[in-house]
Amino acid sequence: MFSIQQGYVKEVLRNLPGYQEIVVIINNREAKAISYPDLTGEVRCQDLVWLNTTAVELKLGTGGYHFVMGILGQEKREYNQAGHIMKLRYTPWQFPVLAVEEEDSPNHERIKEFSSLQGTPVIVGTLHSMVVPALLLYHLKLPEQRAVYIMTDGAALPIRLSHLVRKLKEKGLITQTITCGHAFGGDLEAVNIYSALVAAKMVGKADLIIVAMGPGIVGTGTKYGFSGVEQAYILEAVERLGGLPIAIPRISFTDPRARHQGLSHHSQTILGQLTYATAHIGFPRWNDERNCLLAPQIRASNLLKHYCYQIDLPAVGKLMEEHDLLVKTMGRSYHQDPAFFDTAAAAGILAAIFSLGKEDELSLLKEV
Repeated sequence: MFSIQQGYVKEVLRNLPGYQEIVVIINNREAKAISYPDLTGEVRCQDLVWLNTTAVELKLGTGGYHFVMGILGQEKREYNQAGHIMKLRYTPWQFPVLAVEEEDSPNHERIKEFSSLQGTPVIVGTLHSMVVPALLLYHLKLPEQRAVYIMTDGAALPIRLSHLVRKLKEKGLITQTITCGHAFGGDLEAVNIYSALVAAKMVGKADLIIVAMGPGIVGTGTKYGFSGVEQAYILEAVERLGGLPIAIPRISFTDPRARHQGLSHHSQTILGQLTYATAHIGFPRWNDERNCLLAPQIRASNLLKHYCYQIDLPAVGKLMEEHDLLVKTMGRSYHQDPAFFDTAAAAGILAAIFSLGKEDELSLLKEV
C-alpha cells in the first residue's frame, strides 16, 4: 500500500512538455514534487493535489520528490485520447495510447512490411547513464546518422522524467524515441521490445538503435534479482530479428560494492549465463593493473563465447564536457568512475565500425 498526503502548490519550478517540477506545502512544510500532466492534467499555483509520498518516506532514490496523483477539483476531464492500447493496465492510472502496431496507427502497414533489421547495430545497455557515452562516440565517427532510442520499462516508466533524453534530442544525438511495455511518453509507443525494434527500423529509419531502461534500476544484491537482467532477452530479440547485438558490460573500479568491482556480477550473469544471443562486446584497451582484475572475471564468467574486442578510445570525459552531457552513474561522475563510461563509449565506437564496414580493423580478444 502506498502513502498519500494532500498538498498545496506553492510554486511551479519547471514547466516542460509532459513534465512539471513543483514546490508543495504539506503539513506546513515545503517539499518537492513531480507531476506528469498527461496523467493528471497541468498543475498550477494554489492547486490542491494528492501526492504519493511513499518513496520519500522510505528514503528511496527519487531525489526527494513526491509524485502528483491528482488535482482536487479536476476529477472530471474531457477524454480525447487516441488509441486502444492501455499502459499501466488494470491500475487506477491506466490510460490508452496509440501504439505504433495497432490498426488505427498510420504506421500499421509499415510494421506489417517488416522482414529483418538487416544487420542494423543495436546497442543494449543496462543503465540509463550508458546512453550518453555510447551515442557520443558513435556520432563522433558518424555524425549524420539517425539514432533511435528505445526506453524499456525496467526502471522509470515515464520518459519525461529523463532530462538526459531531452538534451540528447535537442542536440540531435537522438532522432526519435520509442517507449515499450508499460514505459510511456516516447515519440512512438510499442507493445513490447520486438515491435519497438521493428518500429525503430521501419518507422524511425534507424542507422543505430540504442536500448536501455530509463532512470533508476532495481537491485537486490542477489544473482537474478535486478531489472538489468532484461539485457539478456533484448540481445536475443535483436539477434532473432536480424540485427547486430552489441552489449555494454557494466565495469567499474571505484564502486565500493565488491559485487560491482571490475566486471559487475550483473554482466557476468547476463552475458555469461543467461543470454542465448552471441553478442559483440567492446572493452577499452587498458594496458595496466585494471586488466589484472578484469581478465580472470572475463574468463570465469565465460564472456569469450561472445565476440569480444579491444577498443581504442579518445578522451571520453572531455567529449562529454564539450557537449554539456556530464551524466553521473550511481552519483559518480566520469572523473570518479571513468571505466564505467569508457566501456559504454566502446560500444558506440564498435557500432560505428560495423556501420562503416570496417570490422576487419577490430582487434578480437581471443584469450585473456
